[in-house]
Amino acid sequence: MQNNLTLLILLFSLLVSNAQEVTVLDAENGQPVMNVAIYNQDKSTTTITDFSGKASLKAFTRNELIYFKHLSFQPYTVLKKNLAKKGYRIYLEPNPEQLEEIVVSVSKWEQQKKDVPQKIANVSAKDIAFTNPQTAADLLQQSGKVFVQKSQLGGGSPMIRGFATNRVLISVDGVRMNNAIFRGGNLQNVISIDPFSIKNTEVIFGPGSVIYGSDAIGGVMNFYTKNPKLSYTDSTTVTGNATYRFSTASNENTAHAAVNLGFKKWASYTSLSYNNFGDLTMGSHGPDSYLRNTFVTTVNGTDVLVANEDPKKQVTSGYNQINALQKFKYKPNPNWEYDLGLYYSETTDFSRYDRLIRPNGSGDGLRSAEWYYGPQKWFMANSQITKKGKNKFYDGVKLTTAYQFFEESRNDRGFGEAIRYTTKEIVDALSINLDFENKKIGDLRLYYGLGYVFNKVNSTGSQLDLSNGDTEPTASRYPDGATWQTFAGYVSGAYQVKPNLTLLSGLRYSQVWVDATFDTTYYPFPFKEADLITGALTGSLGVSYFPTANLQLTLNGSTGFRAPNIDDVGKIFDSEPGSVVVPNPDLEPEYAYNIDFGISRNFNDKLMLKATTYYTYLVDALVRRDFTFNGQTTISYNGEESNVQAIQNAAKAYVYGFEFGAEAFLNDHWQLEGNLTLTEGVEEDDDGTDSAARHVAPTFADAHLKWKKDKFATDLFLNYNAEIAYDDLAISERSKTYIYAQDQNGNPYAPSWYTLNFRGSYQFNSQFKGNMALENITDQRYRPYSSGIAAPGTNLILGLTYTF
Repeated sequence: MQNNLTLLILLFSLLVSNAQEVTVLDAENGQPVMNVAIYNQDKSTTTITDFSGKASLKAFTRNELIYFKHLSFQPYTVLKKNLAKKGYRIYLEPNPEQLEEIVVSVSKWEQQKKDVPQKIANVSAKDIAFTNPQTAADLLQQSGKVFVQKSQLGGGSPMIRGFATNRVLISVDGVRMNNAIFRGGNLQNVISIDPFSIKNTEVIFGPGSVIYGSDAIGGVMNFYTKNPKLSYTDSTTVTGNATYRFSTASNENTAHAAVNLGFKKWASYTSLSYNNFGDLTMGSHGPDSYLRNTFVTTVNGTDVLVANEDPKKQVTSGYNQINALQKFKYKPNPNWEYDLGLYYSETTDFSRYDRLIRPNGSGDGLRSAEWYYGPQKWFMANSQITKKGKNKFYDGVKLTTAYQFFEESRNDRGFGEAIRYTTKEIVDALSINLDFENKKIGDLRLYYGLGYVFNKVNSTGSQLDLSNGDTEPTASRYPDGATWQTFAGYVSGAYQVKPNLTLLSGLRYSQVWVDATFDTTYYPFPFKEADLITGALTGSLGVSYFPTANLQLTLNGSTGFRAPNIDDVGKIFDSEPGSVVVPNPDLEPEYAYNIDFGISRNFNDKLMLKATTYYTYLVDALVRRDFTFNGQTTISYNGEESNVQAIQNAAKAYVYGFEFGAEAFLNDHWQLEGNLTLTEGVEEDDDGTDSAARHVAPTFADAHLKWKKDKFATDLFLNYNAEIAYDDLAISERSKTYIYAQDQNGNPYAPSWYTLNFRGSYQFNSQFKGNMALENITDQRYRPYSSGIAAPGTNLILGLTYTF
């Protein structure tokens, strides 16, 4: 009996002893972290982790709050008594500053940012959590480096260096989102990416066609979602968070929850978000022409124009959205990794607000009774297999296969009309990428691979007679069953000439096929099909040079291209009142030639200055211009005689600009940041006429005064956009008088505007964190350039996050 008692005492003592020891691990790779400082609030008790990431906690009391701190990781706090729930293991998240030194976008493999000659902006998970954006479009806009246009609340079309829509590329976890019906008009597909699920975002400025192929002319936006985290032990770990957000300008209610289940060799990450946005309210001080004085409602089957009780409320701009993400990771050993991601996003119907405020021909009413997008749906299944380890031909290989499903529709009905016209599009997209990394050839690091993309477009048209409920088929927006596919191979290399001098170059050849058959039931097309086969060779050559340790110079030359897609070749739609775009099967790719120069200077880690200047020349530009259809300049479309237009290789363009950024670290608590972007661009038609490029954003800037101390973080900042005068507006924008203010001559123009804003966060304890923002404090009424909806007025945003 005494021996048994002694054994029990020894076992109990051993368990207590083990419970007094904590292990600190890197949350990204599960490796132990040594030299982590562990201390209590008044630092009367301190210790550090050893080589195995372990440290004894015997000196700390059970109810004491323990702090974990390391220069390369984010600080962490926890009550000692709660460590048992965590298996006495702490996972530290790497500092965003550390992550920013590594980029993936340029080669699809990790590279030192300092070796890359292209400008890359990184938005970290920490930045996202602090700014608390409503959508991924707002995430980009809040970076201060990307301009975002909105035609409606459920929208956001990024503009980068004078290019937008199908001339910039969106990628999610290495898979291109751009599909065969990405158009030259403004796009809102980026809102399908849930900001709550994003780990970090990398934006490449300038052509990225060597790695990403068609569409990557102005830049590439890479969104990397959060990955499942392994436990790296025999014990199961369960972590997660829940967030609620409310904003006053749209009466928004958002809820989000995420759970990570980690085992030694496999893990699961689940994320779910729901957004409910009401009608957006604009500011009080600005042009009266932006006010929503009237709107259309239907009473007993009759359209009625009624007065808006609150003209600042942009009636029928609200919508709902749900986003879901499920990812699995299996890592049987250090060399092999298997990842599966399932992504889903769906909106409710949402109004295209700029079409709802268009006046009718006489100017005494509104043109449309209804104009809304049907549910925007996006699904992706993404499978990645990664193998690391030295081989004769590679040190790393990654196979990525993905299937995507896109669904969208357009529904419009004229005021007083009984017919509602609907077009519906479904795109099925398959992609396969095989990417290799090789570091064997001395100081030369090679990246190479193959890629294939296949898109099929299903498009239907119908018209509903609301007076009797009859539905009839009508012309579709695109040729039904059309396909777009591309096959490409690329090679890229980084060569370290000297420790302070790196060359980066690459080549890619892409072959593109377009196959479409046109239905002549509704329109007597002078052709029956489009069968395009085009190819493009693109390349890049750049240098990153450090004359001194604190000065970096970069010079980069690159080419980009965009092959015609189904939207260019086969679309039929009303581009603007009185105009209709018709198919044109005789198109060639457009090419861009770009050069940019950058300089960065670090002044004793107290001041960082960055500047970039660039010039891009676009030839054979695919633009919308007047056209003839069977020899006619006008045709009847939806009952209206309309001017005929088509996408044509009818112009060239040049865009140039300057980008500047600064960071000043005043002390341990205070920091100043700012960005300034100036862009100019001109489109020149083949007949010699020229005009301002449509997607050149106005000069925009931001300035931030940040303060951090212990559990507090604050940011007082100013956003500014310069004016675009009537003479500097693109020709296509001048006809949209209903979205612009009027100058003293009665011509449309985009006024300058500014907003003063404040945001802050407070970490109540290790589990609860609060966010608060007050945007547009002075309640300015403004519309960002080319936007159809006015921006929010004074907007209070509150958020609360619980982490376990």
